[in-house]
Amino acid sequence: MDKFVVRGGNPLVGTIRVSGAKNSALPCMAAAILTEDEVTLENIPQVQDIETERKLLASMGAEVELGYGRAQHRTTISCRTLSDPVAKYEIVKTMRASSLVLGPLVARCGMARVAMPGGCAIGGRPIDLHLKGLEKMGAVITQEHGYLEARVNPETGRLKGAHIVFDKITVTGTEDLLMAAVLADGETLFENCAREPEVTDLAAMLTAMGARIEGAGTATIRVRGVERLHGARHRINPDRIEAGTFLVAGAITAGDLIVANCNPAHLGAIIGKLQEAGARVDILSGDSVRVRADGDLRATDISTQEYPGFPTDMQAQYMALATQAEGVTLVRENIFENRFMHVQELVRMGANISVDGRTATVRGRTPLSSAAVMCSDLRASASLVLAALVADGESILDRVYHMDRGYERIEEKLRGVGAQIRRMGNVFARREEPLATV
Repeated sequence: MDKFVVRGGNPLVGTIRVSGAKNSALPCMAAAILTEDEVTLENIPQVQDIETERKLLASMGAEVELGYGRAQHRTTISCRTLSDPVAKYEIVKTMRASSLVLGPLVARCGMARVAMPGGCAIGGRPIDLHLKGLEKMGAVITQEHGYLEARVNPETGRLKGAHIVFDKITVTGTEDLLMAAVLADGETLFENCAREPEVTDLAAMLTAMGARIEGAGTATIRVRGVERLHGARHRINPDRIEAGTFLVAGAITAGDLIVANCNPAHLGAIIGKLQEAGARVDILSGDSVRVRADGDLRATDISTQEYPGFPTDMQAQYMALATQAEGVTLVRENIFENRFMHVQELVRMGANISVDGRTATVRGRTPLSSAAVMCSDLRASASLVLAALVADGESILDRVYHMDRGYERIEEKLRGVGAQIRRMGNVFARREEPLATV
């Protein structure tokens, strides 16, 4: 089982590049289901979740080519034939985003059978909002033996436009139903939509394929269904969570780090909190941000919110930073009810953190010491790497396959800017273990 060995104490100095956003790439790969034509996606990150999505599409009969060498970070997908519109449990048990094939399969094939998804054990991410929306669009939903099945009315053969108000903001629900609506008969009006850049990225790809979408990036999206979509070429957004992780890495190590190939417009909440904490953050250009810190960070509270608020996917990383900030930091988690599993591992390294419900209280500045720790989910893994970068001695991080789900060769990137980090064990491409935790 892969491990990271990290020796702390080095400030990160230099330039580090951000990969494409896996949370944009996954729905865009699923969107290829909606057309018989070829779709090409660029700036695809080389992470485990992308390989899982490739296997999922291929199992349905799609042809998926992941580029290597000169064509690195590119994938070409042809869903001309979808002989088996079933998302099998053996594949989806490792990734919650697999539910994103539900909407496009129903829209394209008239039916879908999808196993209940897996992924990180950070709390409930129910897909009931997906199902309620599809039912409003005329689909009949049944559930048995761990599978969800959705079918359109056989007389019409298509979903129908509807007025859908999300009970709560849901990113994957917005994306899934957006893909379903683009081929529906008539107009669909969505309200209380997610506004994340990943939703906007998906809408841009669908529009390039011929979809008629208005309002992506706002709370209200209007879709006028079309008969068919065509192929397209689309470049995936930079990963704002990876960029945020590197910004925190620069600040926590008292470094001078340029985070390149990012979109500063997507990082407003993260940049604002780092500045409040005493880091100097400058936007150098349209795709680069510089962070500098002198080791004199101060406590500042965070409360996770839907975009454009502080992202839940950065909560664990910011908590690592809070252990090195003078004063008391309150961390309020409003999105997931079980996203403090990294706390016990940070405490093992000497952090002073207590949890009461959805609020963690971090008392800093606390010297961290090396320890053997366990990664429990994707972002928790990142927080432990950050803590290990400033810990005294050599830390060993186990189960880093969680990290491989969403960060492309993070140890190589960090080593390139001065971190003492190395991998022990096999690379993620040879792993077959489920990624859900127990």
